[in-house]
Amino acid sequence: MQKESFIWDRVEKQYRRMDKRIDRIWLVILLVAAVILFTINLGDLPLRDWDEGTVAQVARELGRAREGEMRWLFPTLGGEPYHNKPPLIHLIIAWAYSLGGVNEWTTRLPGAILTAISVPFLYSIGREIFPCRICAVYSALVYLTMLPVVRHGRLAMLDGAAVCFFTIMLLCVLRSRRDLRYCLGVGIGFALICLTKSILGILLAAVAMIYLFWDTPRLLTSKYMWMGMFIGAAPVAFWYGAQWLHYGHNFVNKGMMNQSFSRIWTSVENHSGPPWYYLLEICKYTWPWLIFVPASLRFTWENRNLSWAKLVIVWLSVYLIAISVMGTKLPWYVFPIYPAIALMIGAKFGQVENLPLLTPLPKFWVVMLSFLALISAVGSTYYSWGGTPEPQLQLIFASLSVTMALSALRAQRGDRQFLKVLLWGTYVSLLLFVKSNYWVWELNEDYPVKPVVQMVAQANLKVKTVYISSTENRPSLDFYSEGTIKPAPPDDLKYYWQHDKQPYFLLNENALKDFPPDSVRVIAEQEGWTLVTKKSPSN
Repeated sequence: MQKESFIWDRVEKQYRRMDKRIDRIWLVILLVAAVILFTINLGDLPLRDWDEGTVAQVARELGRAREGEMRWLFPTLGGEPYHNKPPLIHLIIAWAYSLGGVNEWTTRLPGAILTAISVPFLYSIGREIFPCRICAVYSALVYLTMLPVVRHGRLAMLDGAAVCFFTIMLLCVLRSRRDLRYCLGVGIGFALICLTKSILGILLAAVAMIYLFWDTPRLLTSKYMWMGMFIGAAPVAFWYGAQWLHYGHNFVNKGMMNQSFSRIWTSVENHSGPPWYYLLEICKYTWPWLIFVPASLRFTWENRNLSWAKLVIVWLSVYLIAISVMGTKLPWYVFPIYPAIALMIGAKFGQVENLPLLTPLPKFWVVMLSFLALISAVGSTYYSWGGTPEPQLQLIFASLSVTMALSALRAQRGDRQFLKVLLWGTYVSLLLFVKSNYWVWELNEDYPVKPVVQMVAQANLKVKTVYISSTENRPSLDFYSEGTIKPAPPDDLKYYWQHDKQPYFLLNENALKDFPPDSVRVIAEQEGWTLVTKKSPSN
């Protein structure tokens, strides 16, 4: 009996070692695949307005700070106090600047790497909550191949990093159920979220606590859990306390109320929308995975007594309701919900994998995959022969069309391999997408900034300010011009022209008509803009 027990122990240990080895292999595969997708062609396109331009400018000022200025604690934007967000990610970007210079690649790299790291962390979460590995693998791969995750994760924004820190926090929450030492990791994850996106940490911590209340309530009475949260809250309290002591009520009014809490009940900077705004965002950008959401939701609800379903239900409902009732609506606020959707779909795909061979699959899946194949084929044809040919878009849509068609064909036969075809084809299509010039499509919404800045730089003007005929303040313009090019409405331009001895303007075609040609000296022209100044009396 002892000999049989000894042999069984050896077999069990070998199985555990093999299981851990397979997990490590999957972690490496997922990390490599994510890093490739999130970093390829990262610096070839200019920074877009608002978040990217602002984050880059704050990081550059942090890097240029003189010793003793304590900018790492009191960041600035254009020389003025920056109260919008804590500077954790800005400091990491400033460190990247010190290693690789100030450019688009180093600006986006830290956020892209952190978002890529969240993929293997989501796999680890799946291994904690799912009974089989395949569900965790599918969850991570679905998350990796979601268009909003890839796009916003590659941009120099804070949301990808916040989601990465939340996956760390959530993984520690799950592991603390059997090892209380992970409670410290819960607090650290909470601190990292708060030092990245301030009050978002409170909402995500609420998601974790509500899940524990439903699934493992004993942890809510554990002193180790609250000790971990207290340790995590300490650096957050230090940063906010330092801001309050340094700036006083100005920080409370601007940093905490106007930039954080007021977003809950009012629309900041006219970013508003109906309560179903984020449902529309999910419906618009999560294809092809949106096809499987209805069946996955039903499957999750049917298994609501299981730990994974409890996590998904709490995560989806609490977070989605919270951001939907907020007054301020922005597309990237929904980013933290995509891992929950991926876990839900991964669970459903795991069930599909365990179906008997050639079991009929839902006809809705086949029809929608066929529809996407048709739409993609039409898109590829249009960009091949309709209007101006766009080879990059043609190839992207062709790849999607082939992927969807092959997936639909296999799904129609009841072949479970359609999931592998769909995942691999979507990954390849996203690779083609991020290699193109279209993945930051917001750049086409306004005039390109870099050519304008380069024209002014080549003119080698010995002035501090050049006014551009635009009423819109653009952070990307501030970043690239380092504050030398400032927008001005038509009336201000006319005032400067009359009262300044030698003003310098960047004018578009319409604005140029407002100035008498005999008094204008053209310095340079590019991309529909003309750099002008007054003619001297001798001319």
